[in-house]
Amino acid sequence: MTITISNLQPLIAILAGILILIAPRLLNYIVAIYLIVIGVIGLGLLRGLT
Repeated sequence: MTITISNLQPLIAILAGILILIAPRLLNYIVAIYLIVIGVIGLGLLRGLT
């Protein structure tokens, strides 16, 4: 099975949701990291992940 961004996004969302439920203080960091990663991928700087 090939892992692509479309496969990873739901898994990342579930993991982030669980982490936020466990430790709500992580919300800022999780959102910031997610936005940075999506931005870098959107700019095409990580071509190997698409």
